[in-house]
Amino acid sequence: MYPELQIDRQLCFRLYTASRLVTGAYTPMLTALGITYPQYLVLLVLWEKDRQPVGEIARRLLLETNTITPLLQRMEKQGLLSRTRGESDRRQQIVALTDKGRALQEQALTTVPRGLGLKLSACPLGAEDYRQLAEGLDQIIATLSQQ
Repeated sequence: MYPELQIDRQLCFRLYTASRLVTGAYTPMLTALGITYPQYLVLLVLWEKDRQPVGEIARRLLLETNTITPLLQRMEKQGLLSRTRGESDRRQQIVALTDKGRALQEQALTTVPRGLGLKLSACPLGAEDYRQLAEGLDQIIATLSQQ
C-alpha cells in the first residue's frame, strides 16, 4: 500500500466531501425558496450586478456557457430572470432579474444565512479560522483556474 494514495491524505477528497456536505446543508433552505443550489449561485451573481451577459455569469461561476444555458432557460421558465439579445452585439444574450428574482433576494437574506448559521453553529471554526480557510480556498481556485 502506498501512503500517498490513501483517501484520507487526498486534498481532493476533503474538498469534494466538504463541498457535497455544505451544498446539502443549503438544500432545505433553497428548496423552501423554490430553487436549486446552481440556481442560487446564478442569483447571487445577478444580485451583485443585474443585467449581465451569459458569458460573464459563466466566467464568475467558473463554468462554460453551454453548461449554464439550460439552467438559465429553466430559471426563465420559473419567472426568475429574462434573457434578451444585446443591443450592440445581437449574438450576446443579456440576463436580467425579474421582479420575482429580485424579491427572492429578500427571502434568501432572511432564510439562508440564518439557516446555515444554525447548521454550522456546532462547527468550531472561529472568524479568523474561517477567514484563513476562505483565503486558502481562494488561492487554490486562483491557481487551478489559470491552468
